[in-house]
Amino acid sequence: MANNSGSNSSLQGHKYAASEQQENQKPQQSEEEIFYLASRAAYLTVFKSSLDNITNKDQLRLVLQQTGRNPSNRVLNKYWTPRTKQLNFDDFCAILKKEKPATKNELLKAFRNIDTYNKGYILHNDLYQVLTTKGEKMSHEEVNSVFRLAEVNSNGKLDYNKFCNTFFRTSEQCAKVASERMDSNSKAKRQQFGSYIEKSPERSASPSSKSSQGNSKLYDSETSPRKAENKSSRPSSARSFKATISTVINMGIPSTRIAKLTEPNNLKNWLTTASKGCFFLEDNGDIISHHYKLQVLQKSAVHLTIKPLNLSKAEGKLSPWMSVDTALYILKENDGQADLISFTELRNKETSGWKGELGVGVYWLIPFTTGCRLRKKKKQTIKEARLVYRDENEDLVLTPEFKSALSDMFEIIDLDGNGLLSLEEYNFFEMRSSGEKCDDDAWEVCKENFETKKNELTRQGFMDLNLMEANDREGDPSDLWVTLQSMGYNKALEMTEACPFVIEVYAEKCKPRLKTVSLESSNKQLQGAVCKSAKLKGDAKSMEGYEDVIIYTYKNDTHITSVMENKSDEKLILQVNNEQSKNCISSRGLHVFAVELLPKSVMVCQHVMPLNEKQEWMYNCVQSILS
Repeated sequence: MANNSGSNSSLQGHKYAASEQQENQKPQQSEEEIFYLASRAAYLTVFKSSLDNITNKDQLRLVLQQTGRNPSNRVLNKYWTPRTKQLNFDDFCAILKKEKPATKNELLKAFRNIDTYNKGYILHNDLYQVLTTKGEKMSHEEVNSVFRLAEVNSNGKLDYNKFCNTFFRTSEQCAKVASERMDSNSKAKRQQFGSYIEKSPERSASPSSKSSQGNSKLYDSETSPRKAENKSSRPSSARSFKATISTVINMGIPSTRIAKLTEPNNLKNWLTTASKGCFFLEDNGDIISHHYKLQVLQKSAVHLTIKPLNLSKAEGKLSPWMSVDTALYILKENDGQADLISFTELRNKETSGWKGELGVGVYWLIPFTTGCRLRKKKKQTIKEARLVYRDENEDLVLTPEFKSALSDMFEIIDLDGNGLLSLEEYNFFEMRSSGEKCDDDAWEVCKENFETKKNELTRQGFMDLNLMEANDREGDPSDLWVTLQSMGYNKALEMTEACPFVIEVYAEKCKPRLKTVSLESSNKQLQGAVCKSAKLKGDAKSMEGYEDVIIYTYKNDTHITSVMENKSDEKLILQVNNEQSKNCISSRGLHVFAVELLPKSVMVCQHVMPLNEKQEWMYNCVQSILS
């Protein structure tokens, strides 16, 4: 008996040791893998499969709420524009990476801004007033649903500490239940989701996120497919590729070139119109801008120009964004398709222009910049500028620095340049800064309280409007900073993530009509136009042995654009290497990267510009098929 007992004990010990050893041998999940698993679990609480698409804004709101986010209308409108048809799981994950959930400290801080006497509770009447009238306004039913939570409300008061504890405890429980539900569903657990596929332990790797270039996926040199998986010890420079093509272009000094854009001799006699606009850099690196419709009432010779808008008031000094390249693409709708007519290819200093003939009709004018010079910069520690202060009478006053920034902001959003803001112009600003439009009733209230002329808001009225916002928050500048940062300003009140521009249209035979119609990203439409222009005007090279893969290289005085076309039925991954280029900056932000080129597709590979315009530059790009 004793021997048998000892054997059983020993056997159990071996089983336990083996189990522990197996557990220790399990690969540790990376943060990226944990993120994707949690994201998929949340996605599957709303959809049957991670291959299902989000098809409306309400679904987007619901699935984001499953991850602990509480998206505002402004956030939803940023990702679901009037042209959005659907979003897939990859898009959902990209949104989650950009829109971080509020932390407990952030939520408590928001409540304490209302609870000025630090009592630990807020009267329902006070909270109701704030939640239904300030910032991202809640409906009466939404506020009442908060007040109906018995464990955090008592005697007409909300205990916000208990509310925060309940909120985050519930979020954690929901995430846990969603994860357990997915784990218990073997079919759901085996699903492929977006760019990320569950891998066996020996092939485990972090997923790659979807790029903003439409069909392509971008990998940096650390995540590119590599021969190391085949245990090759050769350096990357010695790898053998399936096919390689190289392009070398020596460019002169841009600033010494002769201007190619010239005005028509009798331009002063032509009829003209103009509008301002702005490029805005998004958190994910995408660029959005105003879009325009041009109406030509009679067949006419037309002269179009676009250039950055200089707001510097110092003589001889230009605004820092004047080096950002700008162009206009001219499209015309035809049976639901936007056909490329032309683009502003010729230049004179900062001005890009086009001369030609346009027939009767309505045309799209879509501004374009390569993104080489309007891009995210490394985060620096910047001392936060002061926006408001209290004078000797304890009244809030705008600082001179903030007034200057507001004045520049007014110049940018005054699209027609008449020195006043119409409701339409103001709403483009509101959509950018808050995600909501100002309706007619609210505009009437605005006109009653702030200075207007001809039913439009004056510069002083705009200043006073921002001062009122500061007074509403008792001097707290948080909302003012939200507005400033949405308009491209950093904490030092420098505009570093925006580039205002001005468009001018001249027509010889008729008065051109130019209307600003939207403020949005135009990746698909614009990328298609860029690809088509490069195919029409660029040099084409086929890869030896892969004749269905064609590289188009278009160059002008300011930049080089590389476009790839895959006419085959196979998906390809190509490596792009710019390491031998000199004095160059790529829109990709990397010297070496890889792109996924889908079957029967065309995509922009990169745009390249000189890093220093006062020096010669050389484009030396090697593009190779990896797989």
